[in-house]
Amino acid sequence: MIDKLAFVHPDAKIGNNVTIGPWTYIGADVEIGDDTWISSHVVIKGPTVIGKGNRIFQFASVGEECQDKKYAGEPTRLIMGDNNIVRESVTIHRGTVQDNSETRIGSNNLFMAYVHIAHDCVVGNHVIMANNASIAGHVHVEDHVILGGMTGVHQFVHIGAHAFSAGSSTIFQDVPPFVMAAGTPAIPRGLNVEGLKRRGFSKETQHAIRRTYKALYRKNLTIDEALAEIAEDAANEPHVKAMVDFINQSSRGIIR
Repeated sequence: MIDKLAFVHPDAKIGNNVTIGPWTYIGADVEIGDDTWISSHVVIKGPTVIGKGNRIFQFASVGEECQDKKYAGEPTRLIMGDNNIVRESVTIHRGTVQDNSETRIGSNNLFMAYVHIAHDCVVGNHVIMANNASIAGHVHVEDHVILGGMTGVHQFVHIGAHAFSAGSSTIFQDVPPFVMAAGTPAIPRGLNVEGLKRRGFSKETQHAIRRTYKALYRKNLTIDEALAEIAEDAANEPHVKAMVDFINQSSRGIIR
């Protein structure tokens, strides 16, 4: 159902069973998938593709051009998956040609009120960003990450799967998978043990991840020394290998 007080551009593509509330603006080059619910006073601009079953609350701004001063009106876009919840006053910007010309959001994410996702970010699946959490341009957030309220993430930072940040943290370097970060600047504060339990990781896998964390953060080793110590676990445990690959690919260095 499209409210008579909503504006939907004639070129927009609207799926089946979509609800659009009053005083909402849907611009050209916008595609909205089936079963999506959009509240009143929402602005969605394109090029933007939104998948199925999303819920977008009032005053959200989705697919607006970015705040990067280098942006000169190029036709960049935003891609969003399915079953995301976008709460009040969330802002999600399109990409820039300096990266892949695309901001990409996965599926089954919760973005609480006043969250900001800047240009060229890549956000995975099952991510929770609590109120006022903000990620700057080119940030990558992997699956099952939780960013506490008022967390700020510096541009180009990568945050590994199942990582967790405490509220009001400021993250300047990459956060490896499973690591809990807190403070300004954020430093490691242990493993996301509760997340491991809730998501069904075996005890053997949990023990291997704990050994990896201890090598990285508790034994006063260099990164190279720690990686050498956990080489056997990395060869036998895929989640430890993922941590090692993340560290090897880090361009900003990991929090320590």
